[in-house]
Amino acid sequence: MPDAAALRTRFGAVSLFTQPSPIERLERLEQALGTRVRIHVKRDDIAGIGGGGNKLRKLEFLLGDAIAQGCDTFVTTGGIQSNHARLSAAASARMGLACELVLADLVPRHDPDYRTNGNVLLDGLFGAKVHLVSGDTDAFATAHARADQLRAEGKRPYVVGAGGSSPVGALGYAACAWEILGQERALGVCFARILIPNGSAGTHAGLAAGMAAAGEDPARVKSFTVLATTEAAHPATVALARAVLEQGGLEGSLDDAAIRIDGSQRGPGYGIPTDAMLEAVRLLARTEGLLLDPVYSGKAFAGLIAAIRAGEYAPGESVLYVMTGGVPGLFAYREAF
Repeated sequence: MPDAAALRTRFGAVSLFTQPSPIERLERLEQALGTRVRIHVKRDDIAGIGGGGNKLRKLEFLLGDAIAQGCDTFVTTGGIQSNHARLSAAASARMGLACELVLADLVPRHDPDYRTNGNVLLDGLFGAKVHLVSGDTDAFATAHARADQLRAEGKRPYVVGAGGSSPVGALGYAACAWEILGQERALGVCFARILIPNGSAGTHAGLAAGMAAAGEDPARVKSFTVLATTEAAHPATVALARAVLEQGGLEGSLDDAAIRIDGSQRGPGYGIPTDAMLEAVRLLARTEGLLLDPVYSGKAFAGLIAAIRAGEYAPGESVLYVMTGGVPGLFAYREAF
């Protein structure tokens, strides 16, 4: 098994939450679905600062890298209701860096809740400077242009793209894969499938790379794309997973077929609600008191429910859903609920 602590030390990862995040079984949900499949969730949604969420795993490595380079300003991108942007602002505040966010208008929602509540409200509370750009703007190029301005002012910016899904950031989820394998041994269970949403590909790529480095089958991980089409998401995830292995100096390899991505829950597009997402959010809330977000985890969890109803898992099999957080987004989608 690769050594997560050694990886963190080598890359100077900072500490933003207590690890490992717990794994819980959802027996009331199982009863509601009338299934003998054992449904478990990994609670990355409760991790650490800023309202919690999986992006903190990436930000531990990214902010460690930024600090090692002597940077004083963290610059990143996302949509208006970006969970990564919100947690970047919180993590930067915790580590004493300024934070600037280039947020693109990617979702066709113009109600006041979406424009001013949820994550974007918290961005301001955490002290980030927000730059709003149109949906057809290259936000990453805008972030680099802003970084050039900051350098001219004597600042030392660190720039990363949407989701923090660079090879450095995705190392956080390679380490998470090893964490899950350790928890499997402790619990005496082997998960037939590990399920996640796929937006900027970093969570899936990191988990797949971590599995490969541990000598496990990366195809145990399956994601539901919520942003790109499957045709675009698959090669991007494959390329990033291989870059994570290289970045981390990790042994292991993966072929294209090892990356499994399902496009059935994407719906009309990124951030656009679906009936299946609304049902999944309500069902989990009313059976287990747990909250999914409407953009990422709600759609992916809808995929898990659909798979169970379709009989894709055998009675007695265990599946693990990684709850990636994003609860503040619910408040931005009040009208949809």
